[in-house]
Amino acid sequence: MRQKKILMLNGVNLNMFGKRDPVQYGTITLEEIDARLQALGAELGVAVECYQTNHEGEMCLRIHQAFTEGVDAVLINAGAWTHYSYGIRDALAILTCPVVELHMSNVHAREPFRHVSVFADIVKGQICGFGVNSYLLGLRAAVAALDG
Repeated sequence: MRQKKILMLNGVNLNMFGKRDPVQYGTITLEEIDARLQALGAELGVAVECYQTNHEGEMCLRIHQAFTEGVDAVLINAGAWTHYSYGIRDALAILTCPVVELHMSNVHAREPFRHVSVFADIVKGQICGFGVNSYLLGLRAAVAALDG
């Protein structure tokens, strides 16, 4: 039996975790988050591939590639794109696998524009406000959706 593959997509400015607004995001780096996800993935028996870009078109292309590859689930923290990128939303809508949206900060307790997710109607669920644990909870949710 082939190992299930989960794709973690990180969007605009998230490569700056550890340097950017530690009140909202803490001091953990994206590389440290990726390592924790991969370690948890190994525990759960899934392979986790992590991808980050600051270019919207590249994100859409990676989502298209995920469809072609037949990934089993997608986790996405699109950063600010969450609130306005219909291009990424439409790319995600092509996927036939579970998609889990996540955010380190509680977007609903922040600026009003962050309260809206253009992905909300097409994702399996959303997790926010738990820092790095949002990523780990998102991975657990994706695996549960595959097992469910």
